[in-house]
Amino acid sequence: MSSSPLPGRFPGEFPYEDGQRASDADRDAVAERLREAAAEGRIDFDELDERLGTALSARTYGELRPLLADLPGAPPLVQPPAPHGGEPLELRGGMYGVRRTGEWEVPAHLVVHGGMGGVHLDFTRVRTRFAEILIEVRGDMAGIRIVVPESWEVDAGGVDPGMGGLRDRTTPGREKGAPLLRLTGDAGMGGVRVRNPGPIERSRLRKNPPPA
Repeated sequence: MSSSPLPGRFPGEFPYEDGQRASDADRDAVAERLREAAAEGRIDFDELDERLGTALSARTYGELRPLLADLPGAPPLVQPPAPHGGEPLELRGGMYGVRRTGEWEVPAHLVVHGGMGGVHLDFTRVRTRFAEILIEVRGDMAGIRIVVPESWEVDAGGVDPGMGGLRDRTTPGREKGAPLLRLTGDAGMGGVRVRNPGPIERSRLRKNPPPA
């Protein structure tokens, strides 16, 4: 269940769920607001030290949110809506699994559940008009496997490795005009694996290049 948005300067945006991982920028924003609150006389310096310690060690939005609940003008800690303005594409592995390969149109936002059968996503021949693609992963029992072109960049820092672990074997270095694939969520028991194409896949791509 999603929590209500923090009071802030950006009404109408949608909050992350409490269990999702916070970023360094989120922790820094909370720490800055706490320092401002102390300077304004809203909290004393002993309480500031206590809250700062909690903020800088927080892992999730649920840990950060209470630190600002009684302060006006708090940073929003929000997830921006998908750039296309529509609903995210949701894929569920279910009992038998799901595979998305070949040429397919990738939206700006996907929600992927591994389920019992797993999910395999191959982005090597896809079409997309977005510079950044957000994938919310839920590894569940069978996990999620993702193949991305070598020209793309992957940011998997928002994924909780859970029991199955997170393995990102992609080559760093984003080419100009290539998308950024940003992953958030929970790897679950099945784990999340991200890699570039292997030798067989590269051979197939040379024979049948991806769409321009």
